Amino acid sequence: MKIRSTVIVRGRVQGVAFRHHTARTAQERQVTGWVRNLFDGSVEACFEGEEMDVLSMVTWCQRGPDLARVDELVERRGEYTGEFTGFQIRNDYE
Repeated sequence: MKIRSTVIVRGRVQGVAFRHHTARTAQERQVTGWVRNLFDGSVEACFEGEEMDVLSMVTWCQRGPDLARVDELVERRGEYTGEFTGFQIRNDYE
């Protein structure tokens, strides 16, 4: 079953290549969507794909890359839309 999950990750998540590593990991797992920085220093990401792959991305975001420190992750599930063809790093605050 395909699902959609949007997460906001708080902590030391900007300036540590969080978006780059998220995009690379999502592409490896064939998950589509996007990731971006937010004004408040957090990172937001939207994932779509097979349930197991999307949930593995949410779990990955709870740790993040080596230099990150994740203090909080908020997840919101939604309907799969199929609107994405790949995974992209969006401009900050887009």
